[in-house]
Amino acid sequence: MHYDGGPRMLAPNGLERSGESWLFEAGVQRTALPYSFMIGPKGEFGIYADRWVPLHAGVEGWVESLALAEHAFHSSRATATVTGDAVEALDLEGFEPVAEVAGLADTWWRGPDCLVAVYRGEAECLSAPQCQTATVYSKFAWGLA
Repeated sequence: MHYDGGPRMLAPNGLERSGESWLFEAGVQRTALPYSFMIGPKGEFGIYADRWVPLHAGVEGWVESLALAEHAFHSSRATATVTGDAVEALDLEGFEPVAEVAGLADTWWRGPDCLVAVYRGEAECLSAPQCQTATVYSKFAWGLA
């Protein structure tokens, strides 16, 4: 849901040099974006424009993140989105990271009655802190316990 859904399909293609490393294009974007989706030298999944920013430690983490976002969106009865400085103000004390997403710049957190997706990749890649976003999913019919 974030990053306009990511690449249309995973199709590693051309190489791009970033500093001392090489990046593989992960696939063509669904929409026009100011960055490309790339796979890093250690298998990370991320975005590249002004700089390389790994979002997840691997492609599997990206896929898990997409699946979790879809599930949370359809299963929660309430969502709230905050951007910019408000993301830093979120109190995630007592929350645990969702390990399956292997988050680097983008992370998911599980609390007693909600899930929180924190997206910092775009803000880091474009040097635009106002672009950081967090979505809080709550009021799950089936609970999170």
